Amino acid sequence: MSADEIANKLWNLCNVLRDDGVTYHQYLNELTYILFLKLSEVKGFEEHIPEQYRWRSFVEETDNAESFQRYRSFLAEVSNETTSAGIKEIYANASTSLRKPVNFNTLVQAIDDLDWYEETDRDVMGDIYESLLEKNAGEKKSGAGQYFTPRPLINVMVELMAPKLGERWNDPAAGTFGFMISADEYLRTKHDNYFELDEKDRKFQVEKAFSGVELVGDAHRLALMNARLHGMESQIILGDTLTEMGKDLKGYDGVLANPPFGTKKGGERPTRDDFTYPTSNKQLNFLQHIYRSLKKDGKARAAVVLPDNVLFEDGDGQKIRRDLMDKCNLHTILRLPTGIFYAAGVKTNVLFFTRGTTETENTKGVWYFDMRTNVPNYGKRTPFTRSAFNEFIEAYTGGVESEKLTTDFDGVIDETARKKVKNERWQYIDRATITKKNDSLDLGLIADNSASNGEDLGEPIDIAKEALVELDTITRQLNAMIKELG
Repeated sequence: MSADEIANKLWNLCNVLRDDGVTYHQYLNELTYILFLKLSEVKGFEEHIPEQYRWRSFVEETDNAESFQRYRSFLAEVSNETTSAGIKEIYANASTSLRKPVNFNTLVQAIDDLDWYEETDRDVMGDIYESLLEKNAGEKKSGAGQYFTPRPLINVMVELMAPKLGERWNDPAAGTFGFMISADEYLRTKHDNYFELDEKDRKFQVEKAFSGVELVGDAHRLALMNARLHGMESQIILGDTLTEMGKDLKGYDGVLANPPFGTKKGGERPTRDDFTYPTSNKQLNFLQHIYRSLKKDGKARAAVVLPDNVLFEDGDGQKIRRDLMDKCNLHTILRLPTGIFYAAGVKTNVLFFTRGTTETENTKGVWYFDMRTNVPNYGKRTPFTRSAFNEFIEAYTGGVESEKLTTDFDGVIDETARKKVKNERWQYIDRATITKKNDSLDLGLIADNSASNGEDLGEPIDIAKEALVELDTITRQLNAMIKELG
């Protein structure tokens, strides 16, 4: 049975629990608790779980009420009864949303009956969990989409960054840890699942190479589970990167991130005191944190998803962009299609940059690729898949085809090869021109044909929603400006 088939079966079990009042988001949390017990049996670390709470004891229990009561006791007590720090984190403040013992037993028996291996004997538990996270993100009512970046975008960003063995990578707004898991899988594929490494190097890759920080408790729990299911024992901190604790997150070889959108609650500035330009704009603060957290070796690099306002906001925004272009080589900006994630109408970009060895004049110019203008409206009828990135990948790499990216590209930017790429969506804007535009980076878009011919405008309700989102964004920015001025 494939990972998708198993994930669909598990997801559909939620329908059985509707009469228990369980939402999809609660259901995913519940599955996390129960799946981890199954995982401990499959992966062979049951010794960290008290004997009376091990998986077989629930599978073989014939009294539903007794089994469910023991499960509730397990959630309440496991953090105090285990010596495993990872298990303590996953079950911290855990409680069940289930009310009926028969529903708990239904989940246990269904999970135990599933074949967790494909015909190739490949362990698919991690793939199944990723699929469940994606389904949960698609449930608009749960609000879970804010923690989930589309998998095709994550994989392309990772492959263009080309992580290396021995490097330390971080995601300061980790969500469910998708970026770091993709980076780990990228290296496992290249290096025989780390079997070719000696014990010391393998231990580094599993425990130290990838790390993250997540502010929201539920997302943090899902991230821990996701990492463990993928064979990673990474440090994922429950905390806020924009507070004092974030000052210790530095010296990284790479950062991959999709920071949360919006302003800090109440328009407050970050509580850490090491930002040169503290602002109430979360994304600008995350951007400062990210380029300051990279090693100053001329090789440390980052790819970060950021909304349009970061590219054009005046005041501190202008100062931070100038600081970024001084300290780093901001070599590429990808203008992403509108509304591929987050709310409809939110316009986003990926900034690719490398930290310089000096503090000034590292950016000589920026290459732009426009994936936004004159493209289909992505949705159920036109899924957002990896193929959408084919032209961008070829431009970014200077000619490497998408399917050969992991084997033929080592992450090094070849300016000569880039200049040979002929594509109307691909253009270079030098630093002097950007300076004349008050350091605005809101550039690189081609002429919009749909504005003149009326094609592909989308449904009226979607247009109205996009307008509402833009008005809301403008209102929040004006309120933040008023607060700072007065």
